[in-house]
Amino acid sequence: MPSRNEKNTKIATPLSFDRPVRKAKPSREEKAQQTYLNLMHAAADIVGEYGYAATTIAKITEAAGVAHGTFYNYFKDRQGLFDVLLPFVGLQMTDQITADLVEAGTGIDRDIARFRAYCDYLRETPGFYRVLYEAEVFAPKAHDEHIRRLSDGYIRALKRAMASNDIREMPDAELEATVAIMLGARGYVAMLYKEQGTIPESAIQAYGRLMQSGLFR
Repeated sequence: MPSRNEKNTKIATPLSFDRPVRKAKPSREEKAQQTYLNLMHAAADIVGEYGYAATTIAKITEAAGVAHGTFYNYFKDRQGLFDVLLPFVGLQMTDQITADLVEAGTGIDRDIARFRAYCDYLRETPGFYRVLYEAEVFAPKAHDEHIRRLSDGYIRALKRAMASNDIREMPDAELEATVAIMLGARGYVAMLYKEQGTIPESAIQAYGRLMQSGLFR
């Protein structure tokens, strides 16, 4: 028989319930950033499918899942969005290409890999063609900014190739013109095969042979 003291003793049993983890509510700035991204992605999809002329604020806000008036918290008007759309999409493109080049090697191998990554991006994101090529008419500021950013990035890449002795030395003016030629070659190859939805490996290899005979050592 337990003693009186033992009988009245309460044994505390530890509870092992897992407390639910409370997710922190997004801040006002985070919500605003997400809304901006939703608008940009919606605009990219609509312009990519229907073109700039047929893209309306109503279509964009409906696709983004926000009220019509919310648009004006971020952009003055439709043109204001168009003026930043291509640089936004172009940055996504170059980020994807950069990620694909992690193990791409150097010299001509890296340049061919860069072009192949561009072709892969176009296959996966066919709307990019329209966002890019119509921008020259409907969003010239965005088009100029996109081309300049691409050119500057490519110039830096070729300067690294020169430092590694992968290509011959050339002055800045010639280097800038060379980059324009290379980007132009890629752009026209992409346009040639855009109706097929993919750029064949033979076209990529043809580009590589041209670059190797004219630029890379």
